[in-house]
Amino acid sequence: MANNTSSKKRIEIAERNRLRNRSYKSALRTLMKRCFTACSAYSGESGEASREAVQQSLNAAFSKIDKAVKVGALHRNTGAHQKSRLSAAAKGALDPTAEA
Repeated sequence: MANNTSSKKRIEIAERNRLRNRSYKSALRTLMKRCFTACSAYSGESGEASREAVQQSLNAAFSKIDKAVKVGALHRNTGAHQKSRLSAAAKGALDPTAEA
């Protein structure tokens, strides 16, 4: 256990940041999974509702990735990589003639 007040404060701050980062990453994984599921559903059954679901899930995931990068929960290159994966999946689902 820490002996002085500054080290105790650092422990508390580290725990607060760990919990915040964990919630961002968990929400991000959920949104990415929803986006991939929507893309596969649209590939199986094309329709305007399915297309809208893909767009909405993609927008929500992009927003959460950008926020996670902004607060430091994710490195910016990791965020860019995940956005690229999502874009490729959405493009492959929405435009099957495009190279995925």
